[in-house]
Amino acid sequence: MAQAADSIRFILNDTEVAVSEVAPTATLLDFLRLERRLTGTKEGCAEGDCGACTVLVGRLAKDGQGGERLVYESVNACIRFVGSLNATHVVTVEHLAAKDGTLHPVQQAMVDLHGSQCGFCTPGFVMSLYGLWLTNDNPSRAAIEKALQGNLCRCTGYEPIVRAAEAAAREHPSAIFDPIMRTREAVTARLKALQPQETIVVGKGEDCLIVPADAASLATVLSEHPTATIVAGATDVGLWVTKQMRTLNPAVFINGIAELQRIDRTEAGLTIGAGVSYTAAFDALSSAYPAFGRLIDRIGGEQVRNMGTIGGNIANGSPIGDSPPPLIVLGAAVTLGSKDGTRTLPLEDFFIAYGRQDRKPGEFVESIFVPALHGDHFAAYKLSKRRDEDISALLGAFRVALDENNHVRTALIAYGGMAATPKRAKAAEAALIGQRWSEETIRAAQAALDTDYQPINDWRATSAYRMLAAKNLLMRFFLESTGEKAQLRRFEEVA
Repeated sequence: MAQAADSIRFILNDTEVAVSEVAPTATLLDFLRLERRLTGTKEGCAEGDCGACTVLVGRLAKDGQGGERLVYESVNACIRFVGSLNATHVVTVEHLAAKDGTLHPVQQAMVDLHGSQCGFCTPGFVMSLYGLWLTNDNPSRAAIEKALQGNLCRCTGYEPIVRAAEAAAREHPSAIFDPIMRTREAVTARLKALQPQETIVVGKGEDCLIVPADAASLATVLSEHPTATIVAGATDVGLWVTKQMRTLNPAVFINGIAELQRIDRTEAGLTIGAGVSYTAAFDALSSAYPAFGRLIDRIGGEQVRNMGTIGGNIANGSPIGDSPPPLIVLGAAVTLGSKDGTRTLPLEDFFIAYGRQDRKPGEFVESIFVPALHGDHFAAYKLSKRRDEDISALLGAFRVALDENNHVRTALIAYGGMAATPKRAKAAEAALIGQRWSEETIRAAQAALDTDYQPINDWRATSAYRMLAAKNLLMRFFLESTGEKAQLRRFEEVA
């Protein structure tokens, strides 16, 4: 079926939906509750933090063999825009039980093991556990806790919910009525028919939403609408709408553009399309740069990682974005696309000042190239008020190469949360280069950080805390790189 150019088409549970009148800022949560009366999906925080609004969104993704596979991911409906749903399958809690009322094993386990008290958050937990149930037949406790990072509960203490997840996994072979498992092939065929053949425009004038069919169409759209808001995962843009009541005129949704979803691996490094989510990038990044994988597990909850993109975290230029500091010390370069072609620049040069990036009207982030590490010491550390699903107060990234005499040949240090942009610590780097890799050298580099930064006070951290923590993270990097675990334990006790 050819895609109509004036409507968003997707499958909602078992019904195909065409939406031809929808605002650029319309959220999936409001659509479900107000338009479809599917009120099992709740509004809690309206910022992608509590998980009460969790639903699954299925999409076709490349399988690495040249074909496509159907992938279901938990997302926060409160900050997911309707404009981003074209050619997807939205699954809500109402779809899980059999038509005769028999509960799905995940739901039944929540009942049997008392995983619900007030019940407000329960549908969101059920959907997150259902997403895990679909992909992992025998999840470890760590996998269950990771799947639930983005769901908050004030009543149960989580232990009954974890036990429910374990019990549901044991029932996996008997769940022959599962709504997705029994219709996967049919849904795949339906989504293939909904793939856009041309750019979709819903609305008139600048008060519209646009879904480009491919990267070339995106370049054309941005040349015609240079002030448009580009929306990828919406984990940041969503809050512009729900918390700041901003308009998005027009909004250009790029999460369905195949060219921006690629990950290419070569001996030289990784090239990551700007539309690749944290979840999709996890295996490649954690394999090539293990410390990066550990960092990704600290970025938001599962829902945020399923929606948020590497390119979006770069493009919005936030001084506390989690991915720019490690990418900077890894020597990443960003490629910008436009109707006039592409240009590539070092990522650190992309950030000019607070709220300003080197992106001209009509340009968009197309991809990020991350060079191979080649044996250098590399680490990234995040500090936040809450370990999981919290914004960084400070993030430090470090990379050094040592020569055969244990002297520092090259050093790269970058922090987020210490300046108006993600920024290199060039004075500290200079204090390291050519010096013996020792505690004395680290002390000199710590002192040089006072020259590199004048951090601000805000509600996440004081200036003094940020500076002390930045120095301590540099010492931690040294201790870990030398394998001095006993020293590291003593350091952590006083840090």
